[in-house]
Amino acid sequence: MRDDTWLFEKLDELWDGHFSDIPQHNDVVIKFGRKARQRLGSIKQETRSRLDLLNKNRKTIITINGLFRDVRVPEYVVISTIAHEMCHYAHGFSSPLDQKHPHPHYGGVVTKEMKDRGFGEILKKQKKWLKEVWPEYLEKKMPAKPRRRRARRRVLIKWI
Repeated sequence: MRDDTWLFEKLDELWDGHFSDIPQHNDVVIKFGRKARQRLGSIKQETRSRLDLLNKNRKTIITINGLFRDVRVPEYVVISTIAHEMCHYAHGFSSPLDQKHPHPHYGGVVTKEMKDRGFGEILKKQKKWLKEVWPEYLEKKMPAKPRRRRARRRVLIKWI
């Protein structure tokens, strides 16, 4: 099983190898989060109070899907997810850097950035794995819960 220390080492390797031109003006923490079917990762800035909203140097937290702790999930899927979140950081989302675009995925900027930084092949492999293997993996790890049907309410009609 992978742990948060392993994740931090991967973040460090990616920062040094592919994102060395991006300044790190605040603390960046990476951790495994809860298990999720659709969200592979997320990035946000820590806020404890309204005053934190004014502080640009607050901590950045990258959270990676808890299912990725399992070594049966290929490492390139985890690496690609971390790189994706780092692209958001580089573009000024959840980081003290200037925001480059009006929306985090504006015009496919994350995909373009990842390809420019040498993640093109890993991105292809990740997409293929997510399409072919992920649904079956999810069914084993997180079986779909039966949906509860909402009870019909009876309407009382008064005849006058």
